[in-house]
Amino acid sequence: MVKIAMVEQESVREKVVAFTFDDGPHPVYTAQVLELFRRAGGQATFFMIGQEIEAHPEIAAEVHREGHEIANHTYTHPDLTKLTLEEAGEELQRAEHLVQEVTGQPARSFRPPYFGVNDDILSLAAERGYRTIGAVNGDAKDWDNPGVEHIVEHTRSAVKPGSVLIFHDGYGDRSQTVEAVRVLVEELVTEGYRLVTVSELLDISHEQDEKIT
Repeated sequence: MVKIAMVEQESVREKVVAFTFDDGPHPVYTAQVLELFRRAGGQATFFMIGQEIEAHPEIAAEVHREGHEIANHTYTHPDLTKLTLEEAGEELQRAEHLVQEVTGQPARSFRPPYFGVNDDILSLAAERGYRTIGAVNGDAKDWDNPGVEHIVEHTRSAVKPGSVLIFHDGYGDRSQTVEAVRVLVEELVTEGYRLVTVSELLDISHEQDEKIT
């Protein structure tokens, strides 16, 4: 039996990286992030909270319209490991319904709030068709507003082709995050990286594996 695990890094031959943003959509910071990626010509993945989609449906719709991926980050942002499996399933289902209202299609990826998972939650997500997504730059801790330089340095040192990066565009003042992402996006594009969605990254890795086999 293959053990299910969170995806933090995919083995790929090309220089691609997946920026992800949690806890939105937010009318100020999500819009700023969209502008950064518009200028860079790249795409990102937004792990949206269901309640925030309900609060800002027009922002969620803009994210989708501009070609970014919307993924599941639960409905109310609980630690799923502290819920019953039935309650955890309800959290995923309510958020999934809202994602589908915006995009017209199922979400392919899920990120557990606080990275709170166990084997039961990983299996629950897999049964519902999700890949559970982590990140390589957890030490950046942008959610704590540790300073732009801290976020940049602890992300820069973790990046390599195939990396998934975590940032936040919702809940609180995210101006440090936006500035750090601006710096990182400019650096990585200059270095020849392509900015892709999580689903694109998974597809690239899968296609590469198929060619090898």
